[in-house]
Amino acid sequence: MARPGGSRRGRHLRRPQAAVPGLRREEVAHAAGVSVDYLTRLEQGRSQHPSPQVLSALARTLRLTAAERDHLYLLAGLLAPSAGTIDAHVTPGVQRLVERMRDLPVAVFDARWTLITTNPLWDALMGAPPTGDARARNLPWLIFLGGPARVRHTPEERLALESAVVADLRQASARYPRDRELADLVRGLRAESPRFAELWEHAEVTTHTADRKTIEHPEVGTITLDCDVLTVQGADLRIVAYSAEAGSPDAAALDLLRVIGEAPLSPDRAVSAPHRP
Repeated sequence: MARPGGSRRGRHLRRPQAAVPGLRREEVAHAAGVSVDYLTRLEQGRSQHPSPQVLSALARTLRLTAAERDHLYLLAGLLAPSAGTIDAHVTPGVQRLVERMRDLPVAVFDARWTLITTNPLWDALMGAPPTGDARARNLPWLIFLGGPARVRHTPEERLALESAVVADLRQASARYPRDRELADLVRGLRAESPRFAELWEHAEVTTHTADRKTIEHPEVGTITLDCDVLTVQGADLRIVAYSAEAGSPDAAALDLLRVIGEAPLSPDRAVSAPHRP
């Protein structure tokens, strides 16, 4: 891929061949959430100023190491994520881990609780992740300002979830004081959600690690699953995984979803709600 714009037109952002052998341009574009035309223009240096989000998605799709990712940013004329800001890069190892856990619904979130990547069973259970606006993929935004979701909470569960998510954002704000996206997210939530503002001021200390979730699926009905949140050491990523006891009706429901995926079971299939863990 050619360096976008600038005077150093001879420099190229080339994909490491060993990382993803045989990956076609169409596959790279689809996985990174950009059009083939846009990717072609980037490669040829005809598109200037790619966003950090686009570069992050390309680095993840091409399974670049952190050093290779940083070099990609440099060639694009951007600063790589630095101390004090959130790094949403999914390492090749984490990417392989998510792919290997195909029997479980799995998703990866960054320290802002913005969804980065999912596996097919997560999409079948929760609905395909939205594209475009990052806030449509942000868990706190969906909890406090989003519409109906597939996960059903009792009032007590809802309070615990809200408190844990706000506490996570407070801790992230302390760890990443220079992260503008995180600061904008918190500012927007405090301005638009009285409930978030109240919890933020309360400054409760708690963690969001494990839980039980009841999910109302439009095709297979009610599923109750264990929800575990795993933190990637050194990367500050959250791997969220759902599981069910072997031989249970909930495990059977997951098996059914694994088979049907996102294929409709009837012509009047319900439209999926915004997903959240």
